[in-house]
Amino acid sequence: MRTRPCVSRKAALLVAGMLFVLVRTASADDIRVMTSGTFTAAYLELIPQLERAVKGKVVTVTTSMGTGSESIPSRLERGDVADVVIVADDALDQLIKDGRVMANSRVELARSSIGMAVRAGAPRPDISSVDALRRTLLQAKSIAYSASVSGRYLSTELFQRLGIADQVMGKSLRVVGERVGAVVARGEAEIGFQQISELLPEPGIDYVGPLPPEVQRVTVFSAGIAAGSKHVDAARALIRFLASSEAAGTVAKSGLEPLVPR
Repeated sequence: MRTRPCVSRKAALLVAGMLFVLVRTASADDIRVMTSGTFTAAYLELIPQLERAVKGKVVTVTTSMGTGSESIPSRLERGDVADVVIVADDALDQLIKDGRVMANSRVELARSSIGMAVRAGAPRPDISSVDALRRTLLQAKSIAYSASVSGRYLSTELFQRLGIADQVMGKSLRVVGERVGAVVARGEAEIGFQQISELLPEPGIDYVGPLPPEVQRVTVFSAGIAAGSKHVDAARALIRFLASSEAAGTVAKSGLEPLVPR
């Protein structure tokens, strides 16, 4: 298994363009949000409505839950200011345990599934059944997976469950600091796996489909209020809107399953 750092200028420019709010000088009245990549697409599209809900400016602090200095745990640990944190449930549990997020503030937002993508225009391998997925993994020349929740599942559970860990780990690439889709789009991996909501917005790839139901790993993503937030009421209003039926359509369009009726 190889680890792929973020070295692509194109990918860096793409992230910078998406997250222009990061370079803006935040004021004391701004509502600061830290969100994992899985919820990023829905969150970014909802910012204008969120700002109306909180009657103020919403600033994105980071969109990385993976590893490194810009990840949510690292930024909270070093004391970066935040009001709202959006991450997978197990990660939120740890942040609550560590005193980084208020224990009574958790609100479940959406379920997230894992999907597969190939480079745009490439043949789309069959992953519609467990046997088909196993064949595709064995036949692939290279496999990319994320450094966060979906990648941990593939590399520590799924490959072993399929009985092919020894055959595929040597040709697998753990992607750190950028989306798996960016690596696939550049042709550095033949197939790539990540949360569906992180694959869909990535240019240069074709989304193939989800993992088969028998081996799918569905993760609940939730929001909480950061410990020490100076804007608890506004943070609560922002989270309430994200969990509302008004936001559900945008959440679903991003590749997530909202936990409220649309």
